[in-house]
Amino acid sequence: MNIVFLGTSAGVPTKTRNVTGIAVREERGNGWYLVDCGEGAQHQILHTNLSINALQAIFITHIHGDHCYGLPGILASAAMNGRKAPLKIMAPSGVKEWVEATQQHTQLYLSYDIEFICTDDLPSVEFRKVRVETVALSHRVPSYAYCFTEKDINPRLDVEKLERHNIPRGPHWGQLQKGQDVELNGKLIHCEDYLLYDKNPQKIIVAGDNDQPELLAQISHGASVLVHEATYTKDIVEKSGNSYGHSYAELVATFAQQANIPNLVLTHFSPRYQANPNLSPSIADIYQEAKAHYSGNLFLANDLDEYQLNKSNELKKL
Repeated sequence: MNIVFLGTSAGVPTKTRNVTGIAVREERGNGWYLVDCGEGAQHQILHTNLSINALQAIFITHIHGDHCYGLPGILASAAMNGRKAPLKIMAPSGVKEWVEATQQHTQLYLSYDIEFICTDDLPSVEFRKVRVETVALSHRVPSYAYCFTEKDINPRLDVEKLERHNIPRGPHWGQLQKGQDVELNGKLIHCEDYLLYDKNPQKIIVAGDNDQPELLAQISHGASVLVHEATYTKDIVEKSGNSYGHSYAELVATFAQQANIPNLVLTHFSPRYQANPNLSPSIADIYQEAKAHYSGNLFLANDLDEYQLNKSNELKKL
């Protein structure tokens, strides 16, 4: 799978960074998924080879404007481009009502159906090529992470391990093979513990605003990539005495190291951090702070950067 960053600034755009938008592209074909849709997202898409008609779903992490103000515009443009295929939108409560009010008051008529799925219920949604799970985070408003896991890997059941753990044959074996966790005799059985792959499924976590990275501990098992905000460095948070529901670089890096996540991409940087490393504070400060606590492949995203996760689960910038 590939990841394309449409916006990497926190709160407001800068001359070089738009507000948040992240595209997750399927390994084969032109299907893709949009996580967050800040103002100007559709203009950023014009600088990529992403097609709005190939967009499979939109995921909003939380209802703050820098993550969703571009949503009505992209929906309108899709209609003007003649989209007919239905579109799923996974978002916290309030987004559906806001979009519908915008449609009503601006005479926005869509040529396709929208299926809203409320993330407050922490849904898991199946698409043809990926499964997307939802995890609740910690922010000033309800915020969520979305975990994208490949589906077309054709896993095999580890029958020997199932029998060794005294898990009897039955319909639940079929559920496990389909990638579903099951409950047996009051105990939750995780499918990933009993599946064998000729090729490990790629698993990418894209998190919304969050001041407690450890909330991703369970979903991070087997993850190939974590995309997480690093709005500040630690010194800024300590000076202000308030993180405003955001993470600093050391916090995220320490979690990723402890969770054994091999690839970490930081994004959503406060506009106070300047591109010139000779100025203070600079974006280089975020990198250096994270690198001191993380030994994996570390990247700081820039607008329109594209990364490819290869078959060895190594992330490369294209």
